[in-house]
Amino acid sequence: MRDVYTNPLIERYASREMLYIFSADEKFSTWRKLWVALAKGERECGIDISEEQIKKMEENIYNIDYDKAREYENKFRHDVMAHVHTFGDTVPESRGIIHLGATSAYVGDNTDLIIYKKAMELIKKQLVNLIKALSDFALEYKALPTLGFTHFQPAQLTTVGKRATLWIQDLLLDLEEIDFVLSTFRMRGVKGTTGTQASFMALFNNDEEKIKKLNKFVCREMGFDDDFTVTGQTYPRKFDSRVVNALSAVAQSLHKFATDIRLLQNLKEIEEPFEKSQIGSSAMAYKRNPMRSERICSLSRLIMANALNPPMTASVQWFERTLDDSANRRISIPESFLCLDGILQIAINIASGLQVYEKVIHKHIMAELPFMTSENILMESVKRGGDRQALHEKIRVYSMEAGAVVKKEGKANDLLERIAKDSEFNLNLDEIKDILKPEKYIGRSIHQVEEFYENDVKPVLEENKELLGMDVELKV
Repeated sequence: MRDVYTNPLIERYASREMLYIFSADEKFSTWRKLWVALAKGERECGIDISEEQIKKMEENIYNIDYDKAREYENKFRHDVMAHVHTFGDTVPESRGIIHLGATSAYVGDNTDLIIYKKAMELIKKQLVNLIKALSDFALEYKALPTLGFTHFQPAQLTTVGKRATLWIQDLLLDLEEIDFVLSTFRMRGVKGTTGTQASFMALFNNDEEKIKKLNKFVCREMGFDDDFTVTGQTYPRKFDSRVVNALSAVAQSLHKFATDIRLLQNLKEIEEPFEKSQIGSSAMAYKRNPMRSERICSLSRLIMANALNPPMTASVQWFERTLDDSANRRISIPESFLCLDGILQIAINIASGLQVYEKVIHKHIMAELPFMTSENILMESVKRGGDRQALHEKIRVYSMEAGAVVKKEGKANDLLERIAKDSEFNLNLDEIKDILKPEKYIGRSIHQVEEFYENDVKPVLEENKELLGMDVELKV
């Protein structure tokens, strides 16, 4: 449909796998699975429901007449009852036992929890694969010196691989959070209209053991061991905050990673993948804009902003429930998952194809290293009999003069030449350059990368090895 608004998350960013998780087919077939599970459980507990009725329901889980459901919803202004009647029309022999004793939240809330868990598992898979791609990059470039920056001003040296471990470290923290949230997923269960299970007390003639048995049966039938022990009409909306906060945490890490790539691309040290026919600018043909990283930053902000919605919803749930959560949750939570799905795919694409320009990196190092290593030059000169205080003053003056040449005249840093010409330092240019070998100033970077991989990353990859290996394809 070209004459109405279409969601860019669907057309441009999210994967087909994530889109299916939040599709109508997945949602409403899960409703029907929940109705089947409820009927099975009620039959187990002695309600007069036949095997044939259940069989007919199972055979038609995916046979959904959406046009008829839309007609019913226009009539009833109630989505659950619309689908109860639609399902009942499809399996008339089972019409009387569909949704027996349940409230709308039985299918709505339980389905949301099931879908969010599936979506979170897909996010985890993508996150593990991103950690693997960045770890390969870190190990490959663990020994390549590069300028470290604080305040985006040149500081001590690090290595390209060591910097990548900072990105990975953030993602490992995110993975811990994702794993925690996944471990706390549970069903709303079979709780009735206000969470008291009163309707089931009536259905089972006040036999509480049968109600507890039914609740446990349904949860296990749907793949869960636990449910929220107490609820109002809905499961606790604070749980939505926990879910979206975990998504926001990943978005924060990806925003930081993508911002670093954008800055490095400006420095021409590292670039994101750029395809043969890709156009950087419609006007400036020479440009290679970091569009993938920019997209990560853009969509990350949407996720972080969406993380405000669940706490606001949770804070205004009057007593057992109010419906002002419904419309907001339909948008903010799925869109957060779809956004993160999209940017994780982009991040995997970038991490798997980063282009490193070693000569540019070295050039930038050598433009700054003479200043950074002046203390080392001073110490070597003192060892050869120089006066520490006098030489310190000379280096200070020469540094100011060399800095002025760089900034005011645009020429190369000539601090080394100035020092070599001064006989009081007792060092020739070759000796000074030997002091300035970049690999001497990267500290423990190489071993830090190796230790970090062995101690922190490798165990995670081993633990999640069944998730490794996925193809990502950018739509645009």
